[in-house]
Amino acid sequence: MEIFGNGKSRVQVTQVLNISDSNLSSCLTGIYKKFCINGSGPVKETCLREYLEKRYIQQKPCGNSTADFAEDGIDVLVQEIREKVKSSIKEKCGTMRVLDMDQPIELTGERGIYTNVNILEKTTKRRRQKIEELLQKFDLEDFDRFGLNGATEKRVPGLEAVQRHKKLMVLGKPGAGKTTFLKYVAMQCIEGQFLTNRVPVFIIFKDFAQDPKQLDIFQYITQQLFICGIHNSSVKTEQLLRQGKVLVLLDGLDEVREEDIKRILWQTREISEQFHTNQFVISCRIAAKKYTFEQFTEVEVADFDEEQIAIFAHNWFRLNYQLKAEIFIEKLQANKRIFELATNPLLLTLLCLVFEENADFPENRSELYKEGLDILLKKWDAKRSIERHQVYKNLSLYCKEDLLSEIAFTTFEQKNYFFKQKNVEAYIAEFLSNLQDANLDAEVLRFDSEDVLKSIEAQHGLLVERAKGIYSFSHLTFQEYFCAKKIVAILAYETLVQHINDKRWQEVFLLTFEIMVNVDNLVLLMKRAIDNLTLSDEKLQHFLEWLDCKSSSFEYFYKPAAIRALYFEMTLDSEQNKLDNALGWDSKSTLYGLDNALGWDSEDTLDDIEIDWLLNNALTNTLVLSDDLASAFFQGLNATDILDETIDKSSRGQALVARDDAWCNIADLDDFLINATGLASSFQSELKTALQLLRDKLNEAIPEWENLFEKL
Repeated sequence: MEIFGNGKSRVQVTQVLNISDSNLSSCLTGIYKKFCINGSGPVKETCLREYLEKRYIQQKPCGNSTADFAEDGIDVLVQEIREKVKSSIKEKCGTMRVLDMDQPIELTGERGIYTNVNILEKTTKRRRQKIEELLQKFDLEDFDRFGLNGATEKRVPGLEAVQRHKKLMVLGKPGAGKTTFLKYVAMQCIEGQFLTNRVPVFIIFKDFAQDPKQLDIFQYITQQLFICGIHNSSVKTEQLLRQGKVLVLLDGLDEVREEDIKRILWQTREISEQFHTNQFVISCRIAAKKYTFEQFTEVEVADFDEEQIAIFAHNWFRLNYQLKAEIFIEKLQANKRIFELATNPLLLTLLCLVFEENADFPENRSELYKEGLDILLKKWDAKRSIERHQVYKNLSLYCKEDLLSEIAFTTFEQKNYFFKQKNVEAYIAEFLSNLQDANLDAEVLRFDSEDVLKSIEAQHGLLVERAKGIYSFSHLTFQEYFCAKKIVAILAYETLVQHINDKRWQEVFLLTFEIMVNVDNLVLLMKRAIDNLTLSDEKLQHFLEWLDCKSSSFEYFYKPAAIRALYFEMTLDSEQNKLDNALGWDSKSTLYGLDNALGWDSEDTLDDIEIDWLLNNALTNTLVLSDDLASAFFQGLNATDILDETIDKSSRGQALVARDDAWCNIADLDDFLINATGLASSFQSELKTALQLLRDKLNEAIPEWENLFEKL
């Protein structure tokens, strides 16, 4: 019945059994003899089918036919099969392991890593917007990097979208979490948290398509149930499907090989139409979808927002060291460019792995970006043994990076964060035309450039369609990184320094320095560019003259550049309006004007200034110290018995922290007073005496404080 019960042709039967036609004939000869089937040719096969069906009906318990299966009977069957497949679903879907993880980690449960995803019910590439509309929420001079990935469409929880739509096509960029989401749906279902009256079936399209038996989806589900120990699996599969009791999760349509795609598409349409009352969810990369399932609703996995990033980090570090999650989030928020990458779950996982090992992010950010790009350009598909059709197979990895660098440099220099499809295809066509043995036919280049753009989007996700016909880099960080790579590759340093006073180029400058081997030439070019800028600004000239006068007004063992830097830093700390007024005066009065505006004495020496700085810090430390001591004594003196377990442990802990802070401030205060006393010259004997008295008072008080601290 497994072979003949579904009206298969002879060819299909040989495929199911994985035998040749002659072997099938030999097998059938023995079967005909066993069941006394006479005749010849196709008549014998028909007689055999009828005989087997008659025997099956006779032996089958009454009332168990698919057509009239009782409602209570199907519910019992569902629960029976759910129990049978539970271990298999948990084995397939209960864990995840990506990148360089040492071992799989749990997806759900108390130690689960899963973070709920949100769904955009209107995919971004279907939006009909102009570049001007996309830029409305951005200030080009102070670009909101995080906002670039923040779609304005309404977001709904992923499970809500599955429950709302019988047939769902989940689209998303590479690393967006599509597979993880489908696994989570399967786990929630089998654990009784979601669609408890359904049997979840998780099918990886790539494995299904490459199965040597080339089963159809019905047969494949039947085989999976049989492996789980379910007898009469073909009959029970049909009963479940006809009653709409199956949750069919089909993962990775974009991972199917080109030679298999037509067959897989046809089979998917057939089973979803034939058994339309069941729940179907398909996942696919958004740019790889060249076909439409008419009955399926298309949605898109949204990028992570700040809350999801925080939840993921807490889930991740909960497995080892929860406090590290707080430090991770704090450092992430302090670096907008790295934080921007965290909107992609795959890259967020990379950041967690890096931080877990080093408790920090690399100082050289370009190395981190390179690692992330290596994952998207080659490792992500390679680790999962995915063979994609190479539309641009003649492009090596180096050529791909060179092409992306060319696009990044051109668009960034033009201040284009978003660019039209026809423009980026023109850049690609020009790049392809310069390759060796390139086909220069205009029509060929046009089609090739379109294919290359779609391949970059589908395979790597580095260029994404933000609205219909409008593209950008997936992350502004990657556009800046590739721009810097291009500058280093073609030695375009003179072009770079033209933007030395442009805030937009700050990160490009930093990345260029990190990528370069020898930075001397670029530093010299920057120095010349800065000199040229200062020559054209009268106020800056006045200020530099004043710096020079101040630094050369006395002799000291410090280098003149260090003294100028000290005055420069002190000036920046002054009130801005005083500085502006002083710089507005003519050059002859600049020296005295700035001194007066900043409240300085023109006769002050560097020693005077340093003593002022030390005393100011001593005063600051004294104020902080008084707060720490007050807090420590308040907490400690209330805790009369340190061993009393009824005393608030939190208060006692705060007291200990305040005590330690107080000791640090006492030590710093003593150091400041020592240095200030040493700098006081013989002409400042009264100051020197006063400072020594302060220090003596401090040292006299320390034993008393030690006694008080012991009570803590």
